[in-house]
Amino acid sequence: MKAALGAGWRSPLLPVWLVPALLPFGRSAELGVFLCLVGAILLLVREPRALRFHPGARLFLWLFAAYAGAALVSAIDAVAPGKSWGTVAGILRFAPLGVYTCFAMRRPGKVRALYMATAVVVAVWVLDAWVQALTGVGLAGHSDPERLSGIFGRDNLKLGPALAACAPFLLWAVRERWGRLALAAAYLVVLGPELLAGSRASWLCYGIVGVAFLWHEMGSVKRFAAACAGAAMAVAVAGLLAWQVSPRFRDRIAHTLPALSGTSQGVDAALTGRLDIWGTSARMAADHWANGVGVRGFRVAYPAYANANDHFLTQEKCGDGEGACHAHQVLLEVATETGGIGLLAWLAATVFAVRAWWRAGAEARRRAFPPAVALLAILFPLNTHMAFYSAWWGLLAAWLFAVWCAALYADLPDVEPPRGA
Repeated sequence: MKAALGAGWRSPLLPVWLVPALLPFGRSAELGVFLCLVGAILLLVREPRALRFHPGARLFLWLFAAYAGAALVSAIDAVAPGKSWGTVAGILRFAPLGVYTCFAMRRPGKVRALYMATAVVVAVWVLDAWVQALTGVGLAGHSDPERLSGIFGRDNLKLGPALAACAPFLLWAVRERWGRLALAAAYLVVLGPELLAGSRASWLCYGIVGVAFLWHEMGSVKRFAAACAGAAMAVAVAGLLAWQVSPRFRDRIAHTLPALSGTSQGVDAALTGRLDIWGTSARMAADHWANGVGVRGFRVAYPAYANANDHFLTQEKCGDGEGACHAHQVLLEVATETGGIGLLAWLAATVFAVRAWWRAGAEARRRAFPPAVALLAILFPLNTHMAFYSAWWGLLAAWLFAVWCAALYADLPDVEPPRGA
């Protein structure tokens, strides 16, 4: 047992795994990023031409170039130069994270090992969330009174988004170990904390995860349609149970119902004022159509483009400036903060990634399925989103892309360790 634990701590996967493992604990996840930086430097010192021989690392760097390049161009005449240039400097850390991850996961066995280790992390989140839901107290103490906060803490309401983004690893691991029935049970077990976390955007993300797994399992349109009908019934039952036992869930549903009125006021109330944000974002993007207001400059520019009765100017404050923090929609975030140049860069990266996915082959796509589902869920455009140029969500997105690129090109054969090792 001690030998196994020692081998685990010495594994090259440890820095990569530390990112999701430490995600609930603020800046602690940067420890994994730093260790990946050290590992990438040592790799390139030992093998200066290593990048030439790893298509996954090259793919990640192309995608990173689009993400970072859009930010760099936006910072040239940013409305908040210090914030924008600081963000550009900060996101440079994602490059060695991706490079190291691709080399650490070069073999399919390493990919599976990281998936399993990440699944353990997510399982701990889910177990703790259930304990907190039933007792009011979890590993991070008492829950937030309005939303289940779980291991992330009552001052950091990110359980819903993080769980939706990382759940594919847990669902994949359960499917691999125990089969389809266990997969369905695991989906419902995770659904409870997801609903109680109260993030409606995360509900949609988790729904996309479920649809993707159903399609992957069914293999035909007819069986997929039947499975969707059954899944919808199961989710409805889970929702009714949550309605009966959770005031938090009832409050979130009650907050959503005004959207059914069909009026703009009702929709805006259901969206917590996001129609104000999106209207302001459209004006901001039109005025800064070339390269935007600068990454993370949205909150600074917001008051100049908002209406006088804007919900976020009259009732809320965000950080050190009044108004909304970000656009709450990925396309509007890119359009307002990086402009048309940024949109073209992101579009080019999307085309590049989709082409790489289809050219990689069926086996590679199966291997990269969990991070692919996670990325599809968090980037689905018909939803509201967290800020992809923020430190926390940007790190999680970069980690998912790194794992996806690594899994897609984990093409070296697994080697059995020598006896006695």
